Amino acid sequence: MDETLAFSAPQPAAAGGAVPASGLHGLAFSKGHGTGNDFVLIADPEDAHQISPDQVAALCDRHLGIGGDGLIRAVPSRFLPEGLQLLEADSDAEWFMDYRNGDGSLSEMCGNGVRVFVQFLIEQGLVVLNTGESLTIGTRGGIKKIVRTSEGYAVDMGPWEFIFPKDATSKAMDSLVSADGLEVARPALSVSMGNPHTVVALAELSELKSTQLFKAPVVDPKPANGTNVEFVVPAEPLVHDGVGNITMRVHERGVGETQSCGTGACAAAVAIRHWAGEGAPDTWRVKVPGGVVGVRFFPGESGREHVELSGPAVIVASGTLS
Repeated sequence: MDETLAFSAPQPAAAGGAVPASGLHGLAFSKGHGTGNDFVLIADPEDAHQISPDQVAALCDRHLGIGGDGLIRAVPSRFLPEGLQLLEADSDAEWFMDYRNGDGSLSEMCGNGVRVFVQFLIEQGLVVLNTGESLTIGTRGGIKKIVRTSEGYAVDMGPWEFIFPKDATSKAMDSLVSADGLEVARPALSVSMGNPHTVVALAELSELKSTQLFKAPVVDPKPANGTNVEFVVPAEPLVHDGVGNITMRVHERGVGETQSCGTGACAAAVAIRHWAGEGAPDTWRVKVPGGVVGVRFFPGESGREHVELSGPAVIVASGTLS
């Protein structure tokens, strides 16, 4: 559904209220989501809008703002130092996904956000991308290539790696995770998809449902820049028609529990495939509260294994800040 909305930026409360998004009046925005992972999107082709962390938090506030798991600013790569570095490596990376979490903190990457970002660029008339064609964009997690498909978008997320490789390979675990609703700490694997993830396997869907993610799980040891935490239940049987099947919930850094996490789905597939051992499939179906995404492993040009994430992207509303 496309509709035009007028949004009044939240006003400051006397004590403890939301920070107003002052200075952004009249700014055009859109709201979009990928399997329920939702974002406020701003087109900034001239790099005219420096949106502060407090303004991001105000806009993403679900009660006093537009509401979103994060904010994505579409800006040409040439305007950002990290974007210029990427252009040196690939001149096709014209657009940069300037992404912040819902609390205003910077994030390296967002797999669902990439798909929504490309759909936003298309609907804003900033790029033309037909089914089967690809687009190269810049992110703080590196260059990403996206293919438009009949069902949405498929994103080459690049190579994955273990954050604590020695323990991951020798012990098949590298950390312990505690969360409300789990009686004891659980073993986990930490995986980098350009941003950090820690994956916990649970035995039953009932256990997944009872895990409480109102506050961040405790990870020991925690990756240097914090981590997103995925709780995953493998299907029984795990593999059906050559495809692995898992169900996942996630607590994201700087956000809380979200309906979906694209890089988290990739990390979850990495961990479950590692635990499953030899013969585990390269194609996975990951069920999240907001829908289903696909994950596929394939050899990269550099010799390292890459991960592809596929799924839908929807722009649901557009308007201006008033």
